[in-house]
Amino acid sequence: MARDGLFAGFRVLGRFSGPVPHVLRYHGRHRQFYLATAVGRSFHTYNVNKLGVVAVSNALPQDITCLAADRMLIFASYDNILHAFARNKEVVHTYEGHKARIHLLQPFGDHVISVDVDNVLIVWNIQSEEEYLQVDFDKATFAVSAVLHPSTYLNKILLGSEQGSLQLWNVKSNKLLYSFPGWRSAVTTLEQAPAVDVVAVGLVSGHIIVHNIKFDETLMKFQQDWGPITAISFRTDGHPVMAAGSPIGHIGLWDLEDKKLLCQMQDAHSTAIAGMSFVPGEPLLITNGADNAIRVWIFDGPGGTGRVLRSRTGHSAPPTKIRYHGKNGEQILSAGQDGTLQSFSTVHEKFNKSLGRGSINKKKSKKKGLKLDTMALPPITVFASEVAHQSDWDGIVACHQGYITCTTWNYQKTSMGAHKLRPEEFSKHKPIDIYATAVDITSCGNFAVIGLSTGQVDVYNMQSGIHRGCFGKERAHEGAIRGVAVDGLNQLIITAGSERLIKFWKFKTKDLVYSTELASSPSGILLHRDSGILGIAFDDFSISVLDIETRKIVRTFSGHHGRINDMTFSPDGRWLITSSMDCTIKTWDLPSGCLIDCFLVDSAAVSLTMSPTGDFLASTHVDDLGIYLWSNRSLYSLVSLRPLPADYEPSMVTRPSTCPVQDVDVSGDEETCDEMIEYVSPEQLGEQLVTLSSLPESRWKNLLSLDVIKKKNKPREPPKVPKSAPFFIPTVPGLIPRYIAPEEENDTQSKVVNLGVLAQKSDFYIRLEEALSTNEYTAPLNLLKTLGPSHIEIELRGLAPEGGGSTEVMLSFLRMIGMMLNKKYNFELAQAYLALFLKLHLKVLSSEPDLLEEVSRLSTQLEETWLHLQTLFNQSLCVLTYMKSALL
Repeated sequence: MARDGLFAGFRVLGRFSGPVPHVLRYHGRHRQFYLATAVGRSFHTYNVNKLGVVAVSNALPQDITCLAADRMLIFASYDNILHAFARNKEVVHTYEGHKARIHLLQPFGDHVISVDVDNVLIVWNIQSEEEYLQVDFDKATFAVSAVLHPSTYLNKILLGSEQGSLQLWNVKSNKLLYSFPGWRSAVTTLEQAPAVDVVAVGLVSGHIIVHNIKFDETLMKFQQDWGPITAISFRTDGHPVMAAGSPIGHIGLWDLEDKKLLCQMQDAHSTAIAGMSFVPGEPLLITNGADNAIRVWIFDGPGGTGRVLRSRTGHSAPPTKIRYHGKNGEQILSAGQDGTLQSFSTVHEKFNKSLGRGSINKKKSKKKGLKLDTMALPPITVFASEVAHQSDWDGIVACHQGYITCTTWNYQKTSMGAHKLRPEEFSKHKPIDIYATAVDITSCGNFAVIGLSTGQVDVYNMQSGIHRGCFGKERAHEGAIRGVAVDGLNQLIITAGSERLIKFWKFKTKDLVYSTELASSPSGILLHRDSGILGIAFDDFSISVLDIETRKIVRTFSGHHGRINDMTFSPDGRWLITSSMDCTIKTWDLPSGCLIDCFLVDSAAVSLTMSPTGDFLASTHVDDLGIYLWSNRSLYSLVSLRPLPADYEPSMVTRPSTCPVQDVDVSGDEETCDEMIEYVSPEQLGEQLVTLSSLPESRWKNLLSLDVIKKKNKPREPPKVPKSAPFFIPTVPGLIPRYIAPEEENDTQSKVVNLGVLAQKSDFYIRLEEALSTNEYTAPLNLLKTLGPSHIEIELRGLAPEGGGSTEVMLSFLRMIGMMLNKKYNFELAQAYLALFLKLHLKVLSSEPDLLEEVSRLSTQLEETWLHLQTLFNQSLCVLTYMKSALL
C-alpha cells in the first residue's frame, strides 16, 4: 500500500499570465471589475483595484488555449473540449463536439460560439449543452481567424478570415447577410468601437482599419511597423483614443479625432501583447503577455502616454536558482534565464520585488532599451545572500553564466549593486574561457568568496568591493572550483575542486589547514552552518556528508540515476533533501543514514531550498516559470519517518496550483497503513528500571504539607449572610422622617456541621479489602492515582481503627506499597503515599506487631532501591563533571 509522503503540494508562486488573452468582466453586485488570465491548466481571477487573486479555478486536464466570459460564466477550452466555469472555480457545463482544437470563443447571449482550427463553427446552447447550429467553412476561401458580435446587431456575428474578407452572419436563421471584400491581408483581431456600427479590424500587415459595417465604409486607416496587430482596445472615458498591440511588446496609441499617432509605449511587455483592454469609463489599460506579466497602466500624465499603476510580474524564462532570503521564511530569491533576479513572497503577491536585470553599464542600458541592450549580463547561475548589513550595503553576490565578473545586488533598494567583483589582472580585458563558478557570502555580510573555473579563489569586501586576498600561492585548486563555503564564525573556508579535492583554509591568514581526497569529482557543495555539516554532490550521482570538525566523511548516500541539480538541508540539519535529473526529490535522514522520503515529479527539479522555519520546501523545474511550495507534513500530521525499502518505487506527485491545497483528512479510511500506526509508549520500559508515574507534581509533592496549606487557606471568620431588607422600611416617628437603623445580630454560631466518623466504606477501602484475598493491588493503586491530595489524606486517615478502618486493611496498604517497590514503577508515588501513611498512623504501627514486621520489610526494600539509584546518580554526575572540566 502506498504511504503518505513527507511533503505535500501546497501552491505555486510567480505564475501570473500566459499567451492567452485575458478577460475583463464587471460584477454588478460588487461594483468592481475582475480580470481572468489563463495560467497553465487553470485560470486566475484578480480584482482590478489591487490585482489580488480572488479565485483560482479547478485545473483542467491540459493547458487552457482559449478564454472568454459573459455576465455569469467563464468559458475555457483545451484541445477540442469547451468548459463553462461558475463562481470562477468549478466546471458546470462541458461542450463536446469539435474534432479539432478550438481557437476562437465568443459568448452570445444564451449561446456561446466556438470555432476550431478545421474551420468548423458551432453555436452552443449554454444551459442545455446542445448544438444549436454548426457551420463548416471552406478553409481555402474563408478560414475564420476572428469573431465578433457587433453591438445592437441582434443574432448577428461578424467573422474575419485569413484571406482578408469579412462576413456578417445571422446565427438564428443561418444566413450569410453580407460579405466585405477586405484589404488583401489576413484579419487577426476584430474589436467593437464605442460608436455603434463601427468596428476596428487588425491585419497581419500591421494596418488597423476603422470600418463602418452598416454602410461598408472605411472611416480611417492606421499602420504600425511592428508586425501583425495582436490586440485592439478603445478608451471610453471621454478621450477618443485607440490602443493597438504588437508581437514585439510595443503598444501604439492613436488619436481618433486628429487621425494620428498619439504616442508609443515601447517594451510594455518583453513578448507579444496577448490581451489588451481599457477599463470602461476609466483611464486604465490592462495588458498581459506570454512574459508572465499583467500590467495596469494609468493615463494621467501629459502627452497621453501611460505609466504602470499596478503589476504582477514573474520570470519570463524558467528560474535556475532559488534560495530563501532571511530567517523568517517569507521571501524567496530567484534567478531566471531571463537575466532577472526577483524576490517572491510566500505570504502575498503584493510583497514581491523585482531586482531587475544584470547590466554592465546601467546608464547605457536605459538609453538603448530592452531589445537593443548590448550591455545586458548573462543569466545568473549561482548566488548567495545574507541579511546582516543589507540595509548598509549590498547583501547579495551573484555569478553569471560564462562570465568572470560577479555582481552585487541590494535587496533594500531592489536593484543591482555598486560593485563588479573580478580579479585585478582581468580589470582591463575580459577573458573568454575563464568564468566564475561558485560564490558564498559570510554570515556577517562583510565578505564575498568567489571561485573561478581556473581554480582561483578570491575574497572581496562587500562594502567597498576591494579585493582582500586569494587562497593558495597561485591558485587554490588545479581544477575548476565546484563550490565554496564559509563557516558561521569566519574561521574556515572550504573549497571543492574538480580534481577530486576538498580543502580547508584559514579565513584570516589564507593558510591551508587540511586537504582530503574524494572518491569522485564533486559537482557541488552545501554547508549547514549551524551544525557544521557539509553536503557534497558528486559527478557519479552519489552524495556524501562531511563533518567539518573531524574533517571526515560521516555519511554516503547513493540512489539517484541522474545528475544532482541541487541540495538543501532542513533547518535543524537532520535532513538532506536532493533533486536530480531522474525527476526524483529524495530526503535523507542524517542521524540514521537512511532514505526516508522519495517522490517523482513530471519535470526534473532544477533548484531546491528549504524554509528556515522548516514549514515549506520550494522547488523550480525544467521549462517551468513557477516556484512550487511543498508543505512539510511532519509539522501538522502523523508521518512515518521509517527508512524506505531498497525496492521502493516512488509515486508520481502532481505539482500544486496557485490555490493553497488543503490537507485531506484520511482518518475515516478503513484501511490503515501498518507503518502509520501511532507508537504508544508502555508504562514501564523494563522491570529492572525505576519508573516514575506521569502524574503532575501537585498530586503527590504536597501530601506531607496539607495541614500547613489548610491553615493558610482557613478563613478568619465564617461567611456572613446579608440580612434581607424589609418590604416596608420602618421610620422613627417625629417631625423629620428618619429610618430605623438595622439591628446588629450577635450570631457567631459556626455553620460547619461536625458529622463525626462515617461508618460507610469508600471504594478504595473495599478494593484494599478485596486485595487481601486476591493479592492484586493494581485496582486500588489506579483508584488512588485519580484522587486529589485532600481526598488521598481522607482515604488514608480512614484506614486506622479509630477512623472506622482495621489493622488488616492497613496491612493491605503496606503490601500495596511493597508491590510498587518490587515492580519499581510509580516510584515517587510510593514514597509520597508511604510518608503520609507513616505520619498519620505512627502510633498504631508501633503497637501492632504484624504491621511492624511489614514496615521493617519495606524499609529493607527502600534501602536497596535507593542505594542502586544513588550509585547511578553519582556515576552520571561524575561523568558530567569530567566533561565540563576536562580539555577534550
